[in-house]
Amino acid sequence: MNIVTTPDPRLRVKCKKVNRVDDEIHEIVKNMVQNCLDWEKEHKFEISAALAAPQLGYDRRIIVVRDDMDNKENANFVPLLNPEVIKTEGKTLYDFEGCLSVPSVYGKVPRPAKARIKAQTIDGQEVRIKADGFLARTLLHEIDHLNGILFIDHIKGQKDAFYRLDNKGDLVPVDYEKEIAHNKDLFPDED
Repeated sequence: MNIVTTPDPRLRVKCKKVNRVDDEIHEIVKNMVQNCLDWEKEHKFEISAALAAPQLGYDRRIIVVRDDMDNKENANFVPLLNPEVIKTEGKTLYDFEGCLSVPSVYGKVPRPAKARIKAQTIDGQEVRIKADGFLARTLLHEIDHLNGILFIDHIKGQKDAFYRLDNKGDLVPVDYEKEIAHNKDLFPDED
C-alpha cells in the first residue's frame, strides 16, 4: 500500500485541477481503488468509504467514493474529478470520522447535514450531487483533502473529540493531553 500519512506535507497542499482525462488519470483512479481495497483487507472493523488522490501522493483533484458504503463486499467505487462544494445546508451534525492518512485516530467531527457537490465523471460528464448524511460527510471529508485539510483540523484542541478503536472494534475516547495534544505527527506546527 502507498497511503501517505501524517505529517507528510503532501497532505497539506491544495491539489491541481484535472484538465484532461488520459491514461495517467485512469491509472491514478485504478491505484486509488486498489489501495482502498488492500487497506480494508487489513482492517477487520473498518470500511474504506473513499479516498482522495493526495493520500497516494498524487497532486490531482480526484476522489473515489464507494457506491455502497454499507456493504464491504461491494468493491465498486465512483471516481469524481475536480469536485467542488457548491452549497452546504442543514443542521451541523457531529459524527465519527476516520482517515487512512491519520492512522488509528478517529474524531467526532462537525459537518453540515447536507451538501451539494459539482464534479466530473471519468468520462468528462459534469454531475451535480445532492447528498445528505454519511454521503455528505464523506464527500466533504474527501474534498477537504484536495484543499490540504484533514478531519483533525476541525477538532483540534477539543479534548473530548478524539477516539481510537479498541480490540473489539468499538470507539473509545483517548486521553487528549497524553495521546493527542503534543503528537507531532498530527499537529507538527504545535509548540
